[in-house]
Amino acid sequence: MIAALNRLVDLVEKHLTAEVDVDGLATALGTTEYHLRRMFSSLAGIPLSEYVRRRRMTVAAADIVRGEADLLSIAVRHGYGSTEAFGRAFRAVHGANPGDVRRNGGPLRTQPQLRFRLTVEGSIPMETRIADRPAFRLAGHAARVPLIHRGVNPHIRQHMAALPAQEHGRLKALSDTDPAGLLQVCADVDPDGTEGSELTYLHGVALSGETPIPDDLDAIEVPAGRWAIFRTAGPHPQALQDTWAATATEWFPANPWRLRPGPSLVAILDRADDFSTATCELWLPVEPTPVTG
Repeated sequence: MIAALNRLVDLVEKHLTAEVDVDGLATALGTTEYHLRRMFSSLAGIPLSEYVRRRRMTVAAADIVRGEADLLSIAVRHGYGSTEAFGRAFRAVHGANPGDVRRNGGPLRTQPQLRFRLTVEGSIPMETRIADRPAFRLAGHAARVPLIHRGVNPHIRQHMAALPAQEHGRLKALSDTDPAGLLQVCADVDPDGTEGSELTYLHGVALSGETPIPDDLDAIEVPAGRWAIFRTAGPHPQALQDTWAATATEWFPANPWRLRPGPSLVAILDRADDFSTATCELWLPVEPTPVTG
């Protein structure tokens, strides 16, 4: 995976003024665009789309400072049809107009070219198992919320607080398949993992394929497939979020599995009354990485 990400960075550099064929590269490397984008954003700390934009504007800034071409020619060279559109993108990265930078030489916010390297970590074993599950359904109460990487998501908290107290017991009684009990479900997540992008959050339970879903509940159909299940314990939600991050930095690079599209599930197995600590299971949809060579 480290080699694949560095190949991706090289491809970005070769195509800074054109669309980057991420899907084609992923196929050539024996992986998927979905998995490659998710691993990039997890390890780089920024979405691939944002990295490409910053690199384009870094190179464009050098063109502007050199003063060898007019602003329209530079805008067109970097894939923009007008100086206005180019100026908006330039300001979003550098915080200054192209004309001001040409006159003053700055200020500039340079995005260096990334290079991924393997570091030796993983001194703490990750408690994981792989489960092959038939198709099932998720039923509960759904809402569209922004993605927040760290800390408690206030939009999810507000969604949960709006549910009547008895509704949690009603949902739990409906659960009839694994993962058992009440679940925190994230679906329709941006493959780039862009913070602030919208996702579907569902507070609900898993039902077997034959179980009818009450009319007042939202539903997500989950196809048959394999799941990597990570057990976490400790301060909540920090322990869960740390484990989620470690799946990208430690587990996936060391194991012959890759993410596949689908919802991620969190089952709360045990918790303190104030939810300050919790024992959870994180379910991620996975598929085997094809053997090459």
